[in-house]
Amino acid sequence: MVKPVLIVMAAGMGSRYGGLKQLDPVGEHGQLLMDYSLYDARRAGFETVVFVVKEEMEGAFRRAVGDRLGRAMEVRYAHQRLDDLPPGYAVPPGRVKPWGTCHAVLAAREVVQGPFAVVNADDYYGPQGFQMIYDYLSTHPDGPDRYAFAMVGYRLGNTVTEHGSVARGVCEQDSQGYLVKVTERTQIEKDGEDARFTQDGGATWTGLSGDAVVSMNLWGFTRSFLDEAQARFPAFLDKTLEDDPLKGEYFLPGVVTQLLEEGKAQVKVLRSADRWYGVTYREDKPEVVRAIGALTAQGRYPSQLWGG
Repeated sequence: MVKPVLIVMAAGMGSRYGGLKQLDPVGEHGQLLMDYSLYDARRAGFETVVFVVKEEMEGAFRRAVGDRLGRAMEVRYAHQRLDDLPPGYAVPPGRVKPWGTCHAVLAAREVVQGPFAVVNADDYYGPQGFQMIYDYLSTHPDGPDRYAFAMVGYRLGNTVTEHGSVARGVCEQDSQGYLVKVTERTQIEKDGEDARFTQDGGATWTGLSGDAVVSMNLWGFTRSFLDEAQARFPAFLDKTLEDDPLKGEYFLPGVVTQLLEEGKAQVKVLRSADRWYGVTYREDKPEVVRAIGALTAQGRYPSQLWGG
């Protein structure tokens, strides 16, 4: 079986954060948040990483991450382009927003041939999630009648910020720990120990338990997912170009949900006990810096991740 590879979605410019947060240091020696995820991924067994970036940002990524990471992992690049569309489709006038997480993963379709995990560049997932997803992908090929996918789930209360709203995939699972449905909520706010979301710009709110399981885009797929996502992209475009041509996004959870509803895939939910950290807003950074410093002091990470 082909060894799993890691896809890192890094094409977003971090509009809510106010800059290219993927390249903003959080470690005492200038390490980026993704350095810690990549370190955990390498320890788990991943030997190849594919960065999905905007073409004009590849040079910055090579200098900031790729060149030094190349001492420990094979590094590849894929470009998420707004005009990477099926034949017969064109970018609508005025569209500048990327087409979403599923489109980002499709950008890597020419350089990924086997099983793969997907993560965001600006999230800290902890070592347990990477180990679980690598082990699962290494031992679960597609079955005779259903694709074998997986996702790492986190407690919602551990993934919200004090400084604004976040987008999360809220998960439902069955008694055997398989995903039933994932619903993308694009505006979730902290509400005490719990959270709440709105779909109408804050006019009304719906409560969510802090113990709810959410996806943080740590997915595990076989090559089959890329083929399915590519085949379904035109139907997404047909609807989006009519309903929301400037902002509609092709989300990973949407394609996963379609495959679940059609009985074509099963997705094992792997629960991580690790704390998630992220820098959605600039105000989040001091907490993340403190957390990384504490984990380093505890011995989870060396002071120099890649040997200096």
